[in-house]
Amino acid sequence: MSWIKQIVVGDGECGLLYRNRRFQRVLRAGVYRCFDPFGRVTVGVHNLTRPEYAGADAEVLMAQSDGVLAGCFTVADIGTQQVGLVLKNGKLEDVLAPGARKLYWKGLVDVQVQAVSLADTLEVDARVASRLRQLGVLGKVAVTVDVPVESAGLLFVDGKLSRTLEPGAYAFWNFQKNVAAEVVELRVQTLEVSGQELLTRDKVSLRVNLAASVRVTDPVAARTKVAKYGDYLYRELQYGLRKAVSGKTLDELLGDKATLDADIFAYVRGRVSELGIEVLGVGIKDVILPGEMKEILNSVVQSEKAAQANVIRRREEANATRSLLNTARLIEESPVLLRLKELEALEKITEKIDKLTVFGGLDGVLNHLVSLKA
Repeated sequence: MSWIKQIVVGDGECGLLYRNRRFQRVLRAGVYRCFDPFGRVTVGVHNLTRPEYAGADAEVLMAQSDGVLAGCFTVADIGTQQVGLVLKNGKLEDVLAPGARKLYWKGLVDVQVQAVSLADTLEVDARVASRLRQLGVLGKVAVTVDVPVESAGLLFVDGKLSRTLEPGAYAFWNFQKNVAAEVVELRVQTLEVSGQELLTRDKVSLRVNLAASVRVTDPVAARTKVAKYGDYLYRELQYGLRKAVSGKTLDELLGDKATLDADIFAYVRGRVSELGIEVLGVGIKDVILPGEMKEILNSVVQSEKAAQANVIRRREEANATRSLLNTARLIEESPVLLRLKELEALEKITEKIDKLTVFGGLDGVLNHLVSLKA
């Protein structure tokens, strides 16, 4: 039985020698022999290409980092109001949470730890966020929000509105505080209120479809003064529609939709103006009547059109009779005009005759072909 233990530490490795489970020394690359008759010596060999020290005695080694271990380890001790950025060979590779303590081997990989204060700002630097996104860890340590053009972002920290975000990409550290972000669209939007069952002033039941064009002018007011501004606006459009329809008869509603639109617009605009919402326009799309009411209205329209047609026909007959009377008076006063009418009649008759024989020349045609007796 050999009492000499041989220890081999290769290139890119480093060993920690323990005797009776207490740290003794650091072993660099090489071959070592130690007297160990009772098996009380243990050696932990670590790969320096992975600089993170994962041993259970990390805290013990940190306590000795000012002595013999000062040249072997880099100690990362992050404050409770800080975030640690771990750079390996000058490149960001990891993030340490507030209050984290960690050991990194010195040697093959140059490890630097930069502490970022959370007391000043929660926003992640754009270059840091880009690198963390590339590593696929940004969503784990930060809240990200993309604010499109024609939109506004609202940042909430612990339930309180912190700031308004202009269009762009943002990331905020999600440590110790509850960070949330919302995007409010500022473009013109269309809101439809469909299938509303309503009663007119004369107790006629109908269904109305309404459309409105709106946009958010003050995203802070729209988000903080009402829980869900979209639902609130929808209900106000319903109330305005019901109020306007119930104040008009069916004839008034069908005859003047513009007034109905204006009444709804005025009501809704007054109700939402203080909420940072601008109503640009309101319009009735469809008025749907029950089947029975449609038949009644169709009958009324047919009767009205028949009456109008009858009036027009009587008017034209009266005009035609008046024209004949005037022509008769002119013929009575002028024998020449009477003769011209006779010739016009003769011309129309001769167009239908295949063969015509005339005796006596033109006088025969004028005097003997047609004879009229008074």
